Amino acid sequence: MIKIYTDGSCLGNPGAGGWAAVIVDEKNHREEIFGGEEHTTNNRMELTAAIRALEKISATSSVELFTDSSYLKNAFTNGWLVRWKSNGWKTATKSPVLNKDLWQNLDELISTRDVKFNWVKGHAGNFFNERCDELARTTAEKFQRGILKNPPPQEKILPQGQLSLFDF
Repeated sequence: MIKIYTDGSCLGNPGAGGWAAVIVDEKNHREEIFGGEEHTTNNRMELTAAIRALEKISATSSVELFTDSSYLKNAFTNGWLVRWKSNGWKTATKSPVLNKDLWQNLDELISTRDVKFNWVKGHAGNFFNERCDELARTTAEKFQRGILKNPPPQEKILPQGQLSLFDF
């Protein structure tokens, strides 16, 4: 069983943001990944942390994901995501689901992995949660101070030879 700890941080909401994940494999090897954006929200960073971590895990893996985000955990454990999809990506109040792009990405990743979601209290001494918080917050601070910047849009040649602009 692979364990993933995730966290997101935003300085202002919206504002400069950071995300981080610590991935611990069956042999207790640890990998830390992190990133951020100049202008984002805390919820987007929470979801991005889970997405980036799950992208690093093979599609048939069993994963225990630990998050201090009730928003992330409850979407899966309380059936929110299933209801949003069946309602055409609308909430119970018929509003469009926020962060739909990230939820769709996460839903696709979850569909091929056995993932158990766990909530951990933030800032309560869980070593890996604290480490994720430190990495996410530090990254957000670097974006806020202008030390890190989103890369400019780049031209990318698609397999069919067409040009497209994208922001990665």
